[in-house]
Amino acid sequence: MGFFLYGMILRYENNMTNYDSIDNDKRQVLKKQLIKNATSLGGKNHFLSLIEAIRMAHPHPLMAKDASFRFNKGSIKWEKVIFREKVNLLIKLINDNDSNTILMPKKGDSNYKTIRNLIRTIGPIKFEVRPKNSKDGDGFIFNLIEIIDNNTCQLNFMFEVLFVLPIKLIKKIYIGPKEII
Repeated sequence: MGFFLYGMILRYENNMTNYDSIDNDKRQVLKKQLIKNATSLGGKNHFLSLIEAIRMAHPHPLMAKDASFRFNKGSIKWEKVIFREKVNLLIKLINDNDSNTILMPKKGDSNYKTIRNLIRTIGPIKFEVRPKNSKDGDGFIFNLIEIIDNNTCQLNFMFEVLFVLPIKLIKKIYIGPKEII
């Protein structure tokens, strides 16, 4: 596991109580999204094996020169190569924030142009996750970030699940709260 990925996981392990502070309705939404996407990849075990493969990959899968990552049950492809400095900047932004929200610095700030260019570069990137066997499901597609407004964006939940969150937390979300009828 690369040192930069370890830093992301460490930050989320330290803030794992954030999940506990989320209201049940939001937890239910996260759980349903996770189950839906895991099912479209062949089930919970296929999904968790993908996440484990990503965590063990070195160098970080986002730096792949062919903009793809393969594991024994399927693959992830994205629209363009993300260069090392962009991945490192993204990881730094993730580590510097307590949430998955990325705020644009004020115009004139020394990091303004760098962060703006990062958001412009990675903002439109779509990830396509597909199982190796089409009988396992259709897979799913997600964007790397969700742009909220001109000054704010956040990491897509599925991006966080696949590339950032520790497996322990993902399993906790997957189990989630029981739905009240």
